[in-house]
Amino acid sequence: MVERTFVLLKPDAVQRALVGEIVRRFEGRGLKVVALKMVRVTRPLAETYYAEHKGKGFFQPLMSYITAGPSVAMVLEGDGAVAAVRQMMGKTNSAEAEPGTIRGDLALAVGRNVIHGSDSAESAKREIALFFKADELHEYTRIDDAWLHE
Repeated sequence: MVERTFVLLKPDAVQRALVGEIVRRFEGRGLKVVALKMVRVTRPLAETYYAEHKGKGFFQPLMSYITAGPSVAMVLEGDGAVAAVRQMMGKTNSAEAEPGTIRGDLALAVGRNVIHGSDSAESAKREIALFFKADELHEYTRIDDAWLHE
């Protein structure tokens, strides 16, 4: 089933010049980029985005980290996009992430794990709406679509 998911390349991914590598991995997997922009996550946006973590011990350090520099927000589309991105990212704790995953290959620590991806279609809709206006999401056919879908 073709679906959309949200991905945020966090400030450490931008600072470490990993954006191109990560986007290349997603496109190579056959996921289509339908929206992409560099953003500076504000404190109010961060608090809304990470609302489920409010009150946890890591919440304040997370707020400082996610607002410390630019991030790259994107929307990816493809068959089973949510599950595909989650698999490609690897476990949240990079020490436990499998080699070959984005976090397994590129992340250094659980608190600097370079990427966030929506954990469900419902979360994806909510997160996409936080970062993108409807007219920033693009509909188009990739030239290789016939080779990507049965």
